[in-house]
Amino acid sequence: MNRWIYPKLAFEGIRKNRQMYFPYIMTCIIMVTMYYIMSFLQLSDTTKVSFGDTIRMILGLGTWVIAIFSTIFLFYTNSFLIRRRKKEFGLYNILGMGKRNIGVILFWETLIVYVVSIMTGLFIGIALSKMAELALVFVMRGEVSYGISVSLRSVYMAVILYGGIFVLLFLNSLRQVRLSSAIDLLKSDNMGEKPPKGNIFLGIIGLMCIFTGYYLSVSIGNPIAALAVFFIAVILVIVGTYLLMIAGSVFFCRLLQKNKGYYYKPEHFVSVSSMVYRMKRNGAGLASICILATMVLVMMSSTTTLYTNSEDTLHIHYPNEINIEMEYESLGIEERSDIESILSKIQTVCRENDVIPSNEVKYSVAIVTGQIQDTQVETNQTEVEYMTAASFKDVSMFYFISLEDYNMISGTNTQLNEGEALMISGRYNYKGNTISFKGGREFTIAAKSDKPEKITNGMEYLISVIYLVVPDVNRAVQGLDKLSDSSGFPRVNYESYYYFDTGKDDKVQKALSDKLNTEIADSDGYETHKYSYLRIDDRESNREDFYSTFGGLFYLGIVLSFVFLIAAVLIIYYKQISEGYEDEKRFDIMQKVGMTKREIRRSINSQLLTVFFLPLVLAGLHLAFAMPIVSKVLIMFGMANTKMFVITATASFGVFAVFYAVVYKITSNAYYRIVSGV
Repeated sequence: MNRWIYPKLAFEGIRKNRQMYFPYIMTCIIMVTMYYIMSFLQLSDTTKVSFGDTIRMILGLGTWVIAIFSTIFLFYTNSFLIRRRKKEFGLYNILGMGKRNIGVILFWETLIVYVVSIMTGLFIGIALSKMAELALVFVMRGEVSYGISVSLRSVYMAVILYGGIFVLLFLNSLRQVRLSSAIDLLKSDNMGEKPPKGNIFLGIIGLMCIFTGYYLSVSIGNPIAALAVFFIAVILVIVGTYLLMIAGSVFFCRLLQKNKGYYYKPEHFVSVSSMVYRMKRNGAGLASICILATMVLVMMSSTTTLYTNSEDTLHIHYPNEINIEMEYESLGIEERSDIESILSKIQTVCRENDVIPSNEVKYSVAIVTGQIQDTQVETNQTEVEYMTAASFKDVSMFYFISLEDYNMISGTNTQLNEGEALMISGRYNYKGNTISFKGGREFTIAAKSDKPEKITNGMEYLISVIYLVVPDVNRAVQGLDKLSDSSGFPRVNYESYYYFDTGKDDKVQKALSDKLNTEIADSDGYETHKYSYLRIDDRESNREDFYSTFGGLFYLGIVLSFVFLIAAVLIIYYKQISEGYEDEKRFDIMQKVGMTKREIRRSINSQLLTVFFLPLVLAGLHLAFAMPIVSKVLIMFGMANTKMFVITATASFGVFAVFYAVVYKITSNAYYRIVSGV
């Protein structure tokens, strides 16, 4: 036998089945391209120098996600190809070609697809890598570098990774052919699937998993607790979706069959009977589309919201251009004198750098953590630490601020008597008229007020923060200042803040911040001053880090969403094509007994409306119930604009719904051409 017969047969097999192979090869090329680009950006000198380790870690995560997803998804799509080719291999076997010879053909087919995919994918990846780098720099507001380079390490990693994947694909295809007889291979197109037993039970379990995931999402009130249960909720919803789709499609089709008024109509009879025939695969495919759609929606809406709100988040953490925070063991006379000494030095440095501080905010606080129980606050360190580690329910941070500082910041002339407090409860709805601290004092709530805009605290988005304005901070925490945690650290923390604007450009702000750090927060600062902690930050220096993190996540969200969208489209396409070939004979028979082209189109539309839009509806439901827990996770990044997240998520769903409808319209036309013989 001619040694080139096998490559020729492999090439002809691919060419004759190009309707199946072309999308598969294009997907392989896209996966290789995206993997190279992500790896290139991770290893790029521009990324390393301009953005540091944070973005490299994010891009490294994206590289791993694409690698793992490529493995899973290529196995999934390859199964469609093998199912379609089994009949052809069975014919080869009947004509005298052994399983070993068929294995050689499979080897050459796999090799051809691999070589085309890796060479084309790397070529496109290298060609687009610079454009991708410029897009990343634009998103993250970095400095543009126009040098072009090729990452040999990324090329090597892509060749090895996808080489390994295609070896596994070849072995899996070989296994399926070797374990099937010639008759089984010939009849593979006509082999139906038995309905899964106990489908009602599986459906109930699926619903329970989904509802449990929904409950976790809507019931978690604290962002830190939300982060801990987020992945549990995700897993429950994914498992529940698969069980519900597989079992539910069986039950749903049977209900339609029992409805004689619906079932015995030309446009419904063929579509429903076809769905029953392949109900198990139908449910798994729909569930995969639903999960991919949900991942795209959640990823795009969350990362877009983070990126578009980067500036607001930056201002929450750094309310002024220069932000100074000091921590002390107490706020006695000596400590207050030390604070004034530091402020005096700051003023001197500002004058030397031709800066006049404006929009100044200056105040000191005593901070206590406790769990609210009716009108009493549990301050026992064992109880509070247990609750903090568990659910953070009703755990609050109490900021005691002096009446003098409050009036100066708010521009008011509030008066308080000894034992009274003005409460600013924020998002915690405290209803009592008094509040007492175990181990400390009791206060009468003289009034409740809004927090002055000049006081910003990033912690209030993570945990309930309650401000108590009192005549004297030291007297207010008497008794509490004797408490300590399990490590021996005081339960009461004392902090002093000084924020101001410079009115200068970013270079002056950075220079002033560096000067303040050099002359005040130097190595001997702990010896010459009484603070236990001092941080001097400028907003501009941290702006780069914020945009690096949020821009990197946004960029990663775009890349992964594109990959998942391609996957969803390919699943939809193969689903339509494979089902079209399976239904071809049925529709041929129906046409011979009088079914018209118009009735075929109506039957296809019925099938689309009956089943294929279920993933979109369920993905929208998943997104709606995911919003509460995702918004809490976003708060961990400092993004507290829940309204913006809801708007972005709703817009994302609308855009995706239009895209989904267009894809199904295009693929349904391919299905129609196959079954109608057009």
